[in-house]
Amino acid sequence: MLLSRIIQQAVEQSVIRVMECLGAEIPEGLTVAVEQPANPEHGDYSSNIAMQLARTLRKPPLVIAQLIREELEASGLAEGLLEKANTAAPGFLNVHIRWSAWAGHQFELPPAPGEKVIIEHTSVNPNKSMHIGHLRNSCIGDTLVRMLRRIGYTVEVHNYIDDLGNQLADTVVGLLNVPLSGEHVRFGDYCWDIYSAVNREYTVNPELAAKRAETLHELEEGTGNVAWLGSLTAERIVREHVEEMRPFGIEYDLLVWESSIVREGFWSAAFERLRETPYFYREMEGKLAGCWVLKQGTEPGVQDAEHTSDKVLVRSNGILTYTAKDIAYHLWKFGLLDKDFTYKKFTEGLYTTVQGGDHLPLGRADIVINVIDSRQEYPQTMVKEALRALGYSAQSDKLHHAGYGVVSLSPASAADLGIDISDGKASYAMSGRQGIGIKVSDLIYLMEDSIERTRADQSGLPSRDIAIAAIRYYLLRFNLGTEVVFDLRQATEISGNTGVYLMYSYARAVSVLAKAADITPEMAAEACACIPDPMEKAEAALLRHIAFWPDTLDAAVRELAPNAVCGYAHTLATLFNNFYSACPILKAEPKRLRFRLWLARKFADTLKDALDVLGLPAPDRL
Repeated sequence: MLLSRIIQQAVEQSVIRVMECLGAEIPEGLTVAVEQPANPEHGDYSSNIAMQLARTLRKPPLVIAQLIREELEASGLAEGLLEKANTAAPGFLNVHIRWSAWAGHQFELPPAPGEKVIIEHTSVNPNKSMHIGHLRNSCIGDTLVRMLRRIGYTVEVHNYIDDLGNQLADTVVGLLNVPLSGEHVRFGDYCWDIYSAVNREYTVNPELAAKRAETLHELEEGTGNVAWLGSLTAERIVREHVEEMRPFGIEYDLLVWESSIVREGFWSAAFERLRETPYFYREMEGKLAGCWVLKQGTEPGVQDAEHTSDKVLVRSNGILTYTAKDIAYHLWKFGLLDKDFTYKKFTEGLYTTVQGGDHLPLGRADIVINVIDSRQEYPQTMVKEALRALGYSAQSDKLHHAGYGVVSLSPASAADLGIDISDGKASYAMSGRQGIGIKVSDLIYLMEDSIERTRADQSGLPSRDIAIAAIRYYLLRFNLGTEVVFDLRQATEISGNTGVYLMYSYARAVSVLAKAADITPEMAAEACACIPDPMEKAEAALLRHIAFWPDTLDAAVRELAPNAVCGYAHTLATLFNNFYSACPILKAEPKRLRFRLWLARKFADTLKDALDVLGLPAPDRL
C-alpha cells in the first residue's frame, strides 16, 4: 500500500472515532485527503479535514484538529509509522514520519485493475520525414505506456496511419507533377521537399490544386496507379518513421491503416449503427446539403461554448472526414463492432492491419488513451459523442484525450536553421507546407555534434545516446498543454532541468557506491536501522523526497502527466547533489558512512526507476 494511503486511513479512522464520541453523524462517503506540504516544517503529510468538518461539528477547526491528533496518538500513530502529529492554525493536522519504521516497511503501488489499455500515439501522416513536433507526441505517448505498464496495466500500443488524407494526396500529386532534384539520403526527406514544393505550386497553378481532390478519391478507391503509388509511398515512409523511433526506445504493437477501416467495411458498419440513432442524419438544405452530420449534445450538459456546431462525417461528395473513420476505429478499439482486422508482421514484434492476414487477439480495450495535439480537441469530443449516441456512455467515459501543445523553435534555434528572425518573434512555428522545421534525424545530428564538441570525457555514454535522451526529456518536462519552445543549447546543458543533469546525477551516485566497494552490501542494508536522529538537513530532505516516489508515480498515472515524473526526478537529483556537497560520504565516521551509502543507494535505485519510466538511460558513466 502507498505511504499516503496508510496515513490517510489512520487519519480517517481517527476522524470517525472523534465524530462517534461527539455523537455526530458520519457523512456518507467521508474521505480524508492528505497531501505533501512543500515546507518540511509543516510535516511530511498534512490534512485539512478539520476545516471541512467545522460546520458539521460546530467547533473551531483547530479544536477539531487537536481531537483528531489525540485519537491518532492513542491508536498508535499508524502502527508506529509516524513519529508524531501536531496541529497548526487555522486547523491543519500535520504528521511526521518515523524514518526507521519507514525504512523497514515495504510500500507498494495500488494493484492495477485487470483492465486493458490501448494507447494510440505518433500517428504521423505518412507523407514525409518526421519533425520535432511529431516527436513530442511519440515521447509523451511512449512515456504514458511506460507509466501504465510500471504500475501493472496491460497496454497495447497503436500507431494510426492516415494513408487516405490530404497530406499524402499532396505528396502523391507532387511526385507525379513537380520535378525535384538534389541529394537526399532517405525517401522521407525527398518527400519533405516535394510536399513543400507542391504546396508552393498550388498557389500559382489552380489546375494542379484541383488534382488533390481527384487524388483523394483515387486513394480511397484503392485501385489504379495513383492508389498503388500512394500505398508504396506511405509504407516506405512509415518504415522510416518506425526505424527512426527505435533509438528513442519507442516501439508499437500495431499499425492501423486508415485504408483498412474504409475498404474492409468498418466505416460501413459504424454508419449503419449511427443511422439507427436520432443524432445522425443527412442534411437536406443549406451549405451542408447532402452531408451526413452527427448532432452535438447526445446527453444533457455535453455542449459548451467551444463546441456548438454539429460535425460533418461524410461530405456531400461522398468523401469521409477524418472523424468518421476515427469513430469506426474507436468502436473497434472497444470491441463494439462485429468485425475484426486481420494482420501480418510488419517488423519484428510489430504487426499491421492487412486484408487476408492472420487473426490475433488485438483490440477490445477497457480504456483508450489518444495522444493527439490539443488542436484536435473538438474531433476527439465528437468521437466521444458518437459513442454516447450509440449507447456506449461507459466507453465514452473511458476514452481519454492526452492533448499537448505544439512545438516551435526558439529564435536561436531558428537562426541556426537559417530562418529569418529579424521580426523579433519569441518563437517560430514549424510548417511542413513551407518546409520550415527540424527533422528528427537532423535534430539528433545537431545535438550529437554539439555534445561531442563540448564534452571533456569521451569514454562514457556515446554522444548520440546523450543527445537522444536530452531531446526526449526536454519534450517531456513541460506541462502537456504548454507550447514547447525548443532550444538546442538549453536541452544539452549539464545543469538545470535537463536529461543530461539527471543522468549525470545518477552516474555520480554510482561512482560513489563503486568507490565504497569494500563496504559489503550487508553493512549498507543494515543502515535502515541506523538512521541518525536527528539527520542533517540535506539528508532528511533527500530521504523525504525518496519516500514520495510511489505517491508521485501513482498521481502522474491518474493525471496522465509525464511532466510530473520529470519534476520529481529533477528535484530528486538536485537534493542528492545538495546532499553530496553538504554531507561527505566516504569520509564520514562509520555509522554515518553506512547510512549515507544506504541513502545514496536508495537515491540511485529511485532515480533509475524514474529514468526507466521516462525512457532515459541510467549510465554508470556519462
